[in-house]
Amino acid sequence: MSKIKRFKEFRIIAIIEGVSYLAFGITMPLKYMYEITEPNYVIGMLHGLVFLLYCLWLLVLTLKKYCTIQKGILFFIASLVPFGTFFIDYRYLKPEFSK
Repeated sequence: MSKIKRFKEFRIIAIIEGVSYLAFGITMPLKYMYEITEPNYVIGMLHGLVFLLYCLWLLVLTLKKYCTIQKGILFFIASLVPFGTFFIDYRYLKPEFSK
């Protein structure tokens, strides 16, 4: 696979990860304030799987030297912050790999 194709796939995973993070943030008050646990369980599982996929894909990109170690660390830290993956997509991935 080419570098551009791998980064396009990573962009999709990053956006899905960001959306799942936000959805998880919405279900947390449902669980703790209103004691509605089912949405939190489902979204939490999906978010966990997508987060692992994001980290695995990032590791592959870094090990294949498609991105630098510094960017890999930055991209990982961004996945821990709400809206972080959207910022990474807007700042780093979209301009370089949306062609």
